[in-house]
Amino acid sequence: MTLAARRILIIGGGFSGMSAAIDLRRRGAEVDLVEIDPGWRNYGAGISLGGATLRALRQLGVLDAFLREGSAADGVRLCLPHGPQVAEIPTPRIAGPDVPGGGAMLRPVLARILADATRASGAHVYLGCTFAAFQQDSEGVDVRFTDGRHSRYDLVIGADGLYSKVRAALFPDAPQPRYSGQAVWRAVLPRPPEIETAVMWLGPRVKPGVNPVSKAEMYLFVTEPRPANDHVDPSTFVECLRALLADFSAPALQAIRAQLDERSQIIFRPLEGLLVPRPWSQGRIVLIGDTVHATTPHLASGACIGIEDALVLAQELAREDDNVAAALAAFEARRWERCRMVVENSMRLGDIEIGGGDKEEHARIMRESHAALAQPI
Repeated sequence: MTLAARRILIIGGGFSGMSAAIDLRRRGAEVDLVEIDPGWRNYGAGISLGGATLRALRQLGVLDAFLREGSAADGVRLCLPHGPQVAEIPTPRIAGPDVPGGGAMLRPVLARILADATRASGAHVYLGCTFAAFQQDSEGVDVRFTDGRHSRYDLVIGADGLYSKVRAALFPDAPQPRYSGQAVWRAVLPRPPEIETAVMWLGPRVKPGVNPVSKAEMYLFVTEPRPANDHVDPSTFVECLRALLADFSAPALQAIRAQLDERSQIIFRPLEGLLVPRPWSQGRIVLIGDTVHATTPHLASGACIGIEDALVLAQELAREDDNVAAALAAFEARRWERCRMVVENSMRLGDIEIGGGDKEEHARIMRESHAALAQPI
């Protein structure tokens, strides 16, 4: 199999970086991956995955591991604050007729599955290390690493996240992450038998939901408007999260509220977004994932579009013979509109929720976005 670039460096060991390593190794590339965290840790509670994400995991060869260790189901139930269900959002079986339309799992578990697959692929993984400097010419990129090594590559992939140092070095004038005016709380709790799929309660401004992440556990997520991106003392997390659920009289939510304590793995995160205009590459260095298109979680598609980036980049490199520029141009052309749609529509959904805006517009954006995500990549 021919590849436009054979020797490839990936900077960043998150979901998109690991996915690129797995797929590029499968196509015969020599891959080095550097990750600055010596423990290769992934923080977080649960992560919801739509059908398009499950399709991408199937293409990577890790869907069976997800189905074994996570949770998959059809539909999302919408309920009133006092409990009654008023609607159900269908979730088409995009990954195949044998795979439910959505699911969730603990974020560190998904990271472990991808890390195991990355190592099994034969990629060389260097932890506690990143780039110190790079210099490129028309034939390749010379990279000096923080551990003192030097090496030369045909292509460098920057996948080092929202506050990317690769992006800062390549495009110093690129936009910075923007706070959305919302924050999300997440917690991990025992899963009662009646929680079989994702459930959301439609409060006027605060929106809680739960999603099973395994046979025994579920995760709680609560979005709230916060005008300023202020620090929240972790010692107050339990108290703050309980207060957000106080006005929801739904029995299931009140049971969850009563269970919240210091063992609930509560995480608070201000929601930020980023969309870097094209180009996403310069010479033989290209950016993927949150490095160029970080999104809020309203469409549950941030991980999805980052993993898809990796798959599409590998496909385009395999279509070209020694023409890296053509492969990168084709990659950007395929990815721009889909990623723009996810970032901008997610931000708009958040704006509607913060301002108590038009529910019909909210529903329309959700329908149109999910229809677009169901299309082939």
